[in-house]
Amino acid sequence: MGLTNSNKTINVNQIDCSGTLRVTLALAASPDISSNPTDIVLVLDRSGSMMGSPLTNLKIGAKKFVDIIDEATDGTQDGNIGSGSRIGIVSFASTAVKNTQLITSVDDLDAAIDSLVAGGETNHADAFTKAIELFDPASTNAKVMVMFTDGNTTVGANPDPVAAAARAQGIIIYCIGLVGSSGINVGMLNDWATPPASAHVAIAPTDDDLEDLFADLAANISKPGATNIVVDEVVNSDFEIVNVLPPTKGTATMTSTTDIRWTIDALGTTGSEGASLAFDIRHVSGDSGVKLVNESIEYTDNEGNQATFPAPTVEVNCGTVITPELCPEPINIAIDGCEDSIIYAAGDVYMESMGRILQLDVNSKDVCPNKRVALGIVLTEVDDEGNEYPRGVKTITIPAHDSPMCRDVLVKCVKFVLPEDLNTEQGEPSNICRTRNFIARVIAHHIDSSFECCDLLR
Repeated sequence: MGLTNSNKTINVNQIDCSGTLRVTLALAASPDISSNPTDIVLVLDRSGSMMGSPLTNLKIGAKKFVDIIDEATDGTQDGNIGSGSRIGIVSFASTAVKNTQLITSVDDLDAAIDSLVAGGETNHADAFTKAIELFDPASTNAKVMVMFTDGNTTVGANPDPVAAAARAQGIIIYCIGLVGSSGINVGMLNDWATPPASAHVAIAPTDDDLEDLFADLAANISKPGATNIVVDEVVNSDFEIVNVLPPTKGTATMTSTTDIRWTIDALGTTGSEGASLAFDIRHVSGDSGVKLVNESIEYTDNEGNQATFPAPTVEVNCGTVITPELCPEPINIAIDGCEDSIIYAAGDVYMESMGRILQLDVNSKDVCPNKRVALGIVLTEVDDEGNEYPRGVKTITIPAHDSPMCRDVLVKCVKFVLPEDLNTEQGEPSNICRTRNFIARVIAHHIDSSFECCDLLR
């Protein structure tokens, strides 16, 4: 069957600026279908959400799958599944139907696919049950089930134990999910699929992708496993590889802080087989945003299998970054090889990030004992026309004193920062020494009081 799946997943969708995440690469391969007869059941969702273009594209994809298997089994697309392999069709909505048995006629398979009509709810448990019933337990053929669905279970029993029973019987389960109108639970598909789930689950973002997904799966099923596999992964330069776990098969080697090479001698040459490699990467850039995890990934093997890996993204949150002072413009100076010295006019340089700091002392008069005071200062700047512009508000609690008499309390060093870019008379940087005019308004009152509102309910 060749390479039957390739996948890349990450374990989180969001990290902080120096956060880490785990990347998992997965592959699956199976022997050549022409020398290893295989019974395949296509389990096709025809619930109401498939109405319209999703069902049309599903039919195109399913028939393309049948045509590729037809040619792979006997070397020609002659309308007959050869070499002892067979295909069956099960479709489902509120209940499941065996549209065909395991047969070899392409015309009959196409007719069954064309007859599908969308409508009803989604019963995955019955779909798995009907598909299992098509397989002959006494047959020595390999057994493959391709479950396609665009939504979650809405009716019927829990499908998880039925899918588990199929896997226990040696049935290899692939799941193709379409992100339909009600969404798709990828975790659900992972639970149903043959482990590793990352190598047996594919997601179509739109129904336009269905033909390619079915075609890729059928093309890979028809190839004879994979040998001398080399996967070269290069992560985005905003990340670095910090840890590589031993792969389940083969060898992984870091060639740099961003490059990793995974090699496997043989995969799926004697039976269906999966392999995975996990490694941890850390974000090392200082900027936020949604970032691609990898820069590139390349796959090669001796059989010419084609692998398409997803390109996951992660949201990185570095907070808000402000750069108040930019790097100065460079000045190019050249000294001739025969000159011992040079005098060069480097031009003007302006003072940067200038401004004023206004420090106020406020004397709060006649503060009564054992009473805290709320002090507020409102600062504005005044331009030449008398217009005021807010420049800051400070609120301070003056602690209570325990002197026997009322007394003055001096509040010292109340500071306001006034950058020059807030100047009401903007000009050239050289004019930072102009006069700036401000108005301070001070408010104060006691916080503590013995007053109590009289009881209105007499």
